[in-house]
Amino acid sequence: MTGATIKTSSGRFFEDFHLGDVIVHATPRTVTAGDVALYTALYGPRFAVQSSEAFARAIGYPAAPVDDLLVFHIVFGKTVPDISLNAVANLGYADGRFLKPVFVGDTLSTTSEVIGLKQASAGDAGIVYVRSIGRNQHGDIVLSYARWVLVRKRQPGTPAHAEQVPELAKAVLPDVLGEGCPPLDLAGHDDALAGSRFRWGDYAVGEKIDHVDGMTVEEAEHQLATRLYQNTARVHFDAHAAQGSRFGKRLIYGGHVISLARALSFNGLGNAFHIAAINGGRHVAPLFAGDTVYAWSEVLACAELPGRSDVGALRLRLVATKNLPCAAHPLKEGEQYAPGVILDFDYWALLPR
Repeated sequence: MTGATIKTSSGRFFEDFHLGDVIVHATPRTVTAGDVALYTALYGPRFAVQSSEAFARAIGYPAAPVDDLLVFHIVFGKTVPDISLNAVANLGYADGRFLKPVFVGDTLSTTSEVIGLKQASAGDAGIVYVRSIGRNQHGDIVLSYARWVLVRKRQPGTPAHAEQVPELAKAVLPDVLGEGCPPLDLAGHDDALAGSRFRWGDYAVGEKIDHVDGMTVEEAEHQLATRLYQNTARVHFDAHAAQGSRFGKRLIYGGHVISLARALSFNGLGNAFHIAAINGGRHVAPLFAGDTVYAWSEVLACAELPGRSDVGALRLRLVATKNLPCAAHPLKEGEQYAPGVILDFDYWALLPR
């Protein structure tokens, strides 16, 4: 049909991004109890504050907050059609802060600003750096994070409009970690109901925790999960197109791996109820349906929070492997990640004191 306006979108390619662009992402998403139940069915997280209305209220929340990573996935999913529909790979995260609890009934929306551009040496793609902001229905910022993604060029060899690599903090400072957590009444915190007697003061820098359990990923699970977040990336859905890709099959969304590893971490970190910040993260290798995920954590730092005697922060390095139980498994061999490592995730978690 000649003369008709094209009404579909093939997504942005690298040359479509400009420094300073602010993108308003469609569509706002109201979080429901069904979202929370499905998230639990997919990953099995057991943190008491997010699992129990009664437990959450007993320590000072007005209701059980939505799991922090479900918030992350919903906010992230909004960005995919505009940022990473033509991505080769999502390369990393930094400077992520969970600034306000989200509850069932809240509506989340997302905007992103292009904060950096860098051409890849091969000339067929480039790295796009964005700062994405998730807000609730009142306009309050609930999540802010930076990520960078390798995006294909529409025409290989096309130069960037401008190049700039942003300076991103290597870690979020402990001084601001308490903003997303209300003051807690620890008299209402029952360790037996929480599933762990180990509180903030029971962990030491350098300690490594093997989370022991493994979880095998089924094809239907990762498909459902990615649709739950309205993540439209073709590499996760289109099995026909994936036959001609480097791997010959669909990739599992990297955030799926983060949620699996975080859920597994309950065994050993049962009181680490709140992700306060994401310092950095890297998807080291892909995961596919049929693989089994294991995880371990290393305590990188312990921090008191200014003016807070109720909670303390642990800086944790969460490592996930595939098809390799984590007991004594190394993170790296020399300068390279050891075979089997799929995720290296650095975050701050809050625990009761």
